[in-house]
Amino acid sequence: MTEAAARRRGRGGGGAARRAERTSVRIETAKYIERNIPNFEVLTEEALEVIETNAEIVLEEVGVNFVDNPAALDRWRAAGAEVTGERVRIPRGLARKLCSTAPSEFTQHARNRDKSVVIGGRNMVMAPVYGPPFVRDAAGGRRYATMADFEKFVKLAYMSKWLHHSGGTVCEPTDVPVNKRHLDMLMAHMTLSDKPFMGSVTEASRAQDSVDMCKILFGEDFVPENTVMTSLININSPMTFDDVMMGAMEVYAENNQACIISPFIVGGAMAPVSVAGTLTQVLAEVLAGVAYNQLIRPGAPAIFGAFVSSIDMNSGAPTFGTPEAALITYGAGQLARRLGLPYRSAGSFCGSKLPDAQAAYETANSLNMGLLSGVNFMLHSCGWLEGGLVADFEKFVMDADQLGVLHGLAKGVPVDVELQAMDAIREVGPGGHYLGCAHTQANFKSAFWKTELFDYKPFETWDEEGGRDTRALATSRVDHLIANYQQPELDAGVAEALAGYVARKKELMPDAFS
Repeated sequence: MTEAAARRRGRGGGGAARRAERTSVRIETAKYIERNIPNFEVLTEEALEVIETNAEIVLEEVGVNFVDNPAALDRWRAAGAEVTGERVRIPRGLARKLCSTAPSEFTQHARNRDKSVVIGGRNMVMAPVYGPPFVRDAAGGRRYATMADFEKFVKLAYMSKWLHHSGGTVCEPTDVPVNKRHLDMLMAHMTLSDKPFMGSVTEASRAQDSVDMCKILFGEDFVPENTVMTSLININSPMTFDDVMMGAMEVYAENNQACIISPFIVGGAMAPVSVAGTLTQVLAEVLAGVAYNQLIRPGAPAIFGAFVSSIDMNSGAPTFGTPEAALITYGAGQLARRLGLPYRSAGSFCGSKLPDAQAAYETANSLNMGLLSGVNFMLHSCGWLEGGLVADFEKFVMDADQLGVLHGLAKGVPVDVELQAMDAIREVGPGGHYLGCAHTQANFKSAFWKTELFDYKPFETWDEEGGRDTRALATSRVDHLIANYQQPELDAGVAEALAGYVARKKELMPDAFS
C-alpha cells in the first residue's frame, strides 16, 4: 500500500468514526442558560416611570375583576383594597408592596437533581410548546392530539439536549376524558422523563392532584418546602381574573409551588394598539396577580409573565415575530427586573400553517428577542405552529436544534489567554491557514455550535441522498430519537404508588368530555 493510499484510508476511517459518533444517540441535557451578554433595553428611565405610574393609576381608578371568587374579594378587603361587586381597586403602592415578598430567584427541583433549574437572575430555562389541541406531522397531517402524541412529545423533550424542562400540556390529548387527562399527562412527565415539569391548572382539584402526585414522586415532606412545579396562570385580559385560574393558583401558592402570572394579550383586541399602552396594562395585570399570589402565601415563587402578539387587522388573526411584539417583550423585561421578579415571555412563535419559511423567520425573531430581553423561563420554546393551535413534531426538533444557538450566543465573548489565540496568530503568520495549527487542534471540537439537523454536505452528496429539505430531515430526526428513546429509571415503589393514585382517582368519577 502506498503512503498516499494509507493516508486516504486513515482519513476515511477517522471520518467514519466521527460520523458514527455524530449519529449515535446520547441522552444529554445542557445546563440552563447563564447569560454572559447584556439585556437589550428599549425603554428610557422616563418611559419606565410613565408606564409604572400609569399602571398604578389603572389599579387604583379602573381596577381589576376577580370573578366568582368571594374568598379572593375577602382577601383584598382585608389587605386594604376597595371592593365593589367583583371589581377590586388597589390603592397606589399596595400591589407593589405585596409583590416585594416574592423571590427574585428560585430553584425548581427535578426528580433527577442534576436537571434541576434555577429560574431568575441571569438564567434562562426553556420548555416546550403548551396547550395546542391539534398536532401535525409530515405523515399524518393536521389532526386532533391524542395521549400517544403527548407521550411522544414528552419523549422528544427528554431526548432533546437543549431543552431544560419537560413542560406541561405539550398538546391536549383529546382522546382522554377532560376530567381525567391531567392525571395521564402528569404520569407521562413523571415517568417518561426526569426533567422538571408543570402542573395542571384547569381546575383547583386538578392542581391539588398535581401536588399530591408530586408528594409521591418527591416525598411527602419535600414538596411543601421545595418548588417542584412551575405552572401557568393566565389572566383573561383585559384585567379579569377568573375563578378557575385563581383556584389553581391558590392551591399552588399554598403549597409553595411556582406560578407564572401571565396576561394573554393580542394587541388591538385585548390591549391598546400602542406599545406603551399595552405595557401599562401588562404591568397592572401582573402587579395585581402577583400581589394576590403573595396574599395567599408571602414568599411563594411567582414569575412575571407576558404573552403578547399583535393582530392582523384584516383577518383578526394573531401575528408573531413582529417589531411591536418585540418592543413589548423587551420593555416587559425591564419592568420585571425593576420589580425584582423572574420573567417569562417569548418562544418559538409563528402564525404559519407549516414549518416553512414563514415559520422560520417568525420563530427566529421570537427566540432571539427572548434571549435578548432577559427572559428567565421561556415556555413554547419549541414545537409551536399555527398561532399555538398546533404542536408540530418536525418543528419541535427544528426549534429544539436552534435552541443550541441561544446557548452559544449567551456565552458572550470570553477573552482568557487561550481564547485570545495569540499563539495561533503567531504560528500561522501572513498567508497561512489555521486548520492544522495547535490552537485549532486543541479547540476544534468545542469551538463552534453543531447542528444535529441541518445538512452541510456538498451538493452531490445531498443530491445522492435524496435531496431532502429541512422538514424531511426533521422527520428522520424525530424517528431516530423515538427509536432510540430510553426511559429513565424510576423507583418501582414510586411508580406503583403513582399508578395506584391515578387509578383510584379515575374510579371516583365518570368520564366527562366537556
